[in-house]
Amino acid sequence: MSEKAMIRVRMSMHDAHYGGNLVDGARMLNLFGDVATELLIRQDGDEGLFAGYESVEFLAPVYAGDYIEAVGEITKLGNSSRKMTFEARKVIVPRPDLNESACDVLETPIVVCRAVGTCVVPKDKQRNK
Repeated sequence: MSEKAMIRVRMSMHDAHYGGNLVDGARMLNLFGDVATELLIRQDGDEGLFAGYESVEFLAPVYAGDYIEAVGEITKLGNSSRKMTFEARKVIVPRPDLNESACDVLETPIVVCRAVGTCVVPKDKQRNK
């Protein structure tokens, strides 16, 4: 049950929703949904369904050009429910103050969002290994 899944994505200008190229927080939830899908496939052989979030914390801003690493893990297994924890971290940031293509890898990633949620895989769709 301790298996984790991770994706890393660069936020684009398409992701920017607000002034100053600020990315909508819902984009982090979209990434968590993709991580959850992978976890469910690994656990049950099915994509399952996201039932809801118990908590969501937006902790730092995300901007177009930032690289975000989203990780998650299943923390509790029910008959068909899977409780999961998620964290999104900013790992690379653009440096337009140096030049238009400069970026820095952050020595210490910045946690931008945390969440706890529950997904469901109906019993008839589970293909446990």
